[in-house]
Amino acid sequence: MIEHPSSGLPGSANKPGKRGLKIVVVLVLLLLVGGLLLYRYVRHGGLTARQTPIALESFIAHSLVDLSVPEEAKARKNPLPDMATTVEAGKALYQKDCEICHGYDGQGKTAAGSGMFPQPAALGSAANIRRDRTDGELFYFIRNGIRNTGMPAWNLTDQEIWQLVLYVRHLPLTAPMEAPVEQTRIAGAHYVGSASCRKCHQDIYDRWIKTPMANVVRDPREHPDAITPDLSKPNPLVTFTKDDIAFVYGSIWKQRYFKKVGDDYFPFPAQWDVTHKQWKPYVAKEDWWVSDYPPDNFHRPTGPLCDGCHSVNYNIETKHVSEWNVGCEKCHGPGSEHIKNPVATTILSPSRMEYVAGNDNCIQCHSQGRPLGNPINGKYYDWPVGYEVGDKLSKYWKLEEHKLGETTFTHFADGTAHKNRMQGNDYVTSLMYARGITCYTCHDVHGTDYPAQLRKPATALCLDCHGPNSAAGPHAPTLEAHTHHKAGSAGSSCIECHMPKIAQTIGDVNVRSHTFHFVSPALTESQKVPNACNACHKDKPTQWAIDTLKTWEDRSPWRVAQ
Repeated sequence: MIEHPSSGLPGSANKPGKRGLKIVVVLVLLLLVGGLLLYRYVRHGGLTARQTPIALESFIAHSLVDLSVPEEAKARKNPLPDMATTVEAGKALYQKDCEICHGYDGQGKTAAGSGMFPQPAALGSAANIRRDRTDGELFYFIRNGIRNTGMPAWNLTDQEIWQLVLYVRHLPLTAPMEAPVEQTRIAGAHYVGSASCRKCHQDIYDRWIKTPMANVVRDPREHPDAITPDLSKPNPLVTFTKDDIAFVYGSIWKQRYFKKVGDDYFPFPAQWDVTHKQWKPYVAKEDWWVSDYPPDNFHRPTGPLCDGCHSVNYNIETKHVSEWNVGCEKCHGPGSEHIKNPVATTILSPSRMEYVAGNDNCIQCHSQGRPLGNPINGKYYDWPVGYEVGDKLSKYWKLEEHKLGETTFTHFADGTAHKNRMQGNDYVTSLMYARGITCYTCHDVHGTDYPAQLRKPATALCLDCHGPNSAAGPHAPTLEAHTHHKAGSAGSSCIECHMPKIAQTIGDVNVRSHTFHFVSPALTESQKVPNACNACHKDKPTQWAIDTLKTWEDRSPWRVAQ
């Protein structure tokens, strides 16, 4: 008889039992270790609202929340129309019930929210909830709340909840202090031109192509309507004809004309004042770089002085551009990889950057300054050579310096911008900038129906964050109580007081300040800084404005006197 090879081995019959015992021992040990770790976690602040939860805890919590929403609830669509009145109704509810925890912009950066665990869900522009949560999910959370969190179940009507859901989609766009994902230039990407974006972004392209950004410089042979004045009418300043013009620059306040000589462009010494419809001489006399160039326009090429901001990817070696005007890739970086694989990770977006980098994208051109590396290859440049979207502008560019008390070509005595193209210089001094508000919170350079590409009418835009008695002010029961002017009047327009037109662009045509400070008439008396009161009440002296403000009981006399 042949025996099984293992049958004679001592203890062979006990092997399965020993293996099972080992498994039990390992499981007990794991449970003990897990229990000890959990005990340690709890004992060392694991149940306090101040301690940031570990990744596993967050993953489990978010997964359970996702599982809790019925499929039929996720599929619900908002039945209310996306109209201004509906959005305003949702905004009123949000400010009353939600803003204390979620913040005016939905980012949750509030005194109440920062002390909660879990912290209030981020609803704003930097969060995924507006993209990833359906209308039905938002409705479900508002109606039912989320157990063991600070999110209550609200006793609101269906219509009120849908109004809130709609307003969440319209929260102000602000940037986080720190970007959720660091954005750097996409490896291997090259420029492809705005037309390449049209296939997938038709609506945005059709809006953008009509904007000033898309039409800063135009070839009159391609755009015969680009030249605003009638060149056939004789004028001693006009020494050129239509055929001499290679590019037309500008169309809103002023228009200049460039001649091509070799591979450079030079501005003719005459410009058209669009507002007053008249010719004026043009030669720069006070810009910082005038001492580094001859006082003759035809020795001042636009390449080092202009073209870096009026094009995409201006190459200072070849003097070639990837595209004239402010195209898509000026703000989003080279797009070839995105064309191949159209996902978020293959393209840059200022809206996903932290507030400094996001704003730098606009400040690179909307500021007065000079490159840190000047001169570059023997030439002085007036734009941030080397800067690319997503990088730190401060590595390439320094803003024009100013000494308080001095009125200069660029600044008033208090440091406010004295001339155009200084929105960035103003803005970085503002509290708005410090709070993560971005240029694109208010402006949509893809194109809108409102002046300056605002996202909505100016006062409505301001009141999104600054409603009467809201946390951000004004601290008054109504807008009229704050402004002391009738509703709908210029005096009750937020921008007329907080963004007066005091920065010169051509002659007496000015653009708006972007400090958002209220310039007291007393500052006009002492430092000659224009104020908003006398900008409207031109027939009144400055002292009248000072005396009038002192009669407003809700105003501090100390601020009026400054």
